[in-house]
Amino acid sequence: MIKEILTRWPVVRQLLTHSDGTGVEAMSDRTRNLAPKNRDAQVARSVCPYCAVGCGQLVYHKEGKLVSIEGDPDSFISRGRLCPKGSDSFELLTHANRETRIKYRKPYSTRWEELELETAMDMIADRVWDTRERTFEEERDREVVMHTTAMAHLGGATLDNEENYLIKKLFAAGLGMVCISNQARI
Repeated sequence: MIKEILTRWPVVRQLLTHSDGTGVEAMSDRTRNLAPKNRDAQVARSVCPYCAVGCGQLVYHKEGKLVSIEGDPDSFISRGRLCPKGSDSFELLTHANRETRIKYRKPYSTRWEELELETAMDMIADRVWDTRERTFEEERDREVVMHTTAMAHLGGATLDNEENYLIKKLFAAGLGMVCISNQARI
């Protein structure tokens, strides 16, 4: 009985088996029964959204909930490694204080109010079109310019060539914007 009680302690088991304390002798019942948090989860391959490097990520999800995000060992770019920002992707998506609603603060107001997505998109579209109409120059110094310099666009680092091409076409040809850049050159 006493031996049974004493052998529950990992240090006693280590002494009795003359082991180095890195195997099963160092485990308690609790640690023996631990399982990975992503066990039985589905996995989707993704790319980290933070910079132009494009590190591979494995996104684990179970029953409609995000379980974890880890580096993808099969990624030829990052080989399973993530920087501190990429490693914190899970927290970015699951933090209790994460804003999930659109916030808008009217000019000169001291408080934020929530908007529906459709309302916010309509406001943005109206402002873009109004800015273009007010500032579009067809001619400058008797030269045809057909542009506006009152608006700019900075694309994200994870946009691919095709997305950047379409953005350039939309904003340059469609709206006449000339101030267009992206982080793809990083």
